Amino acid sequence: MGMLDGKKFLVTGVLMDSSIAFHVARIAQQEGAEVILTSFGRTMKITQTIAKRLPQTPPVIELDVADQEHLDTLAERLGEHTDRLDGVLHSIGFAPQGAFSFLDATWEDVSTALQISAYSLKSLAVACEPLMTDGGSIVGLTFDAKFAWPVYDWMGVAKAAFESTNRYLARDLGPKGIRCNLVAAGPIRTTAAKSIPGFEQFERVWDDRAPLGWDVKDPEPAAKACAVLLSDWFPATTGEIVHVDGGVHAMGQ
Repeated sequence: MGMLDGKKFLVTGVLMDSSIAFHVARIAQQEGAEVILTSFGRTMKITQTIAKRLPQTPPVIELDVADQEHLDTLAERLGEHTDRLDGVLHSIGFAPQGAFSFLDATWEDVSTALQISAYSLKSLAVACEPLMTDGGSIVGLTFDAKFAWPVYDWMGVAKAAFESTNRYLARDLGPKGIRCNLVAAGPIRTTAAKSIPGFEQFERVWDDRAPLGWDVKDPEPAAKACAVLLSDWFPATTGEIVHVDGGVHAMGQ
């Protein structure tokens, strides 16, 4: 019997097989879970193709977290594939290029980053909650927002909002038996990371600073942490951030 035997999960953010979300979906299936993926727009065909690389090809439903109609109908559309959800992985983030220049960014750029990268955690949780009648686990991916990182700029601010949103969700969904936790992963060379100007700055120094070392090409440690948080093995943990970064978060300069 696998750690996730009989569980049913919604996994967002599978774009390539280098995505952390892809490996969460893979591990979940290997541990006995059923998985449904989301995608939208031009990336739908890409996600459907990548989904075939999983142990079992899951359904892919359309979800743009900036589209209220998609959110309002999500539970109904999921109902075509499952009678419930035991967990949700939030692996969604986006900021316009202008948001990576802190002093020059416009509110239009910043508001987009905040909506897609922070507010969407609440939106997704509310949309999925009707199917989580027996409780469950919502897990999100963050990049430690305690610091002002080089190049991250307004995405860093969005991640700080994301982490705060997680705590408020933990407060409001806890009475319904729904746990809300985040995994703060070290830098992984994903499609999303490549869109961040200057991301290679993280790549150059992270392995040197990590007591355990760090491989920017290996998403599996972060994916395993997500899988465990989706399981029943953390029944009394919510509002937490689990660092999977080789230990960098605990080190001084």
